[in-house]
Amino acid sequence: MGSTYNTIQFEVSNGVATIAMNRPDRYNAFNEEMSFEMIDALKKCNRDDAVRVLVITGKGKAFCSGQDLKDVQGKKRSLADSVRKRYNPMIKLICNMPKPIICQLNGVAAGAGCSLALACDIIYASENASLIEVFVNVGLVLDSGSSFFLPRAVGSKRAFELATTARKMTMAEAHELGIVNKVVSADELPTEIATLAAFYAKSPTKAVGLIKKMLNKSFHSDLETMLEYEAYCQEIAGASNDYKEGVNAFVEKRKPEFTGS
Repeated sequence: MGSTYNTIQFEVSNGVATIAMNRPDRYNAFNEEMSFEMIDALKKCNRDDAVRVLVITGKGKAFCSGQDLKDVQGKKRSLADSVRKRYNPMIKLICNMPKPIICQLNGVAAGAGCSLALACDIIYASENASLIEVFVNVGLVLDSGSSFFLPRAVGSKRAFELATTARKMTMAEAHELGIVNKVVSADELPTEIATLAAFYAKSPTKAVGLIKKMLNKSFHSDLETMLEYEAYCQEIAGASNDYKEGVNAFVEKRKPEFTGS
């Protein structure tokens, strides 16, 4: 199953949705159309129970090089409105979607593209990929969530350095810092992603989604709040069909067949 878009490729197969940014001649830089097509595809993934896991990647050499500056050159526009209408909805959809979202980091991720990668739950990267907070090079500040994700990933001192120098981060450094989960060769990346996506497509989706919400909530909560939220979420998970299947499979000494419900 797939949908027709002009600037992205979108398909769903065997519980795995894939969104591939598809402006390779512009290094998958965002213009207005691509922003809104991304938002639309993310909304579809959120609504569709058949989607158990989402993979986000880019076509060609780049993951996403951020805002297409040629697209906005000479135009009068409110940057605040652009961020609020085009980028913030994407980041919120990714963070709030109760499903695992995998970043297939196939190439450079710069500016809003870097923010998009950091917003995902897991990053598997090509050894040729890179991350760069390039905003300051054009006199701008972090947006699309980078001011939230970056210091949590690397600490305040390293975040300040990366944000104010626009230094390119290699995948070796990103892996050492814990920003990316795995680094492989460009040839191996599609296979690694397919294996990971297939794992999550057969996982207890409701439990995975609740775990994602819990971990996100922990960033701005204290221990007492999280203990109570764990109890709340455990009640929901315990009422799921997947919990029943998991218990039955354990007792019957077989592999569980989760349906995500």
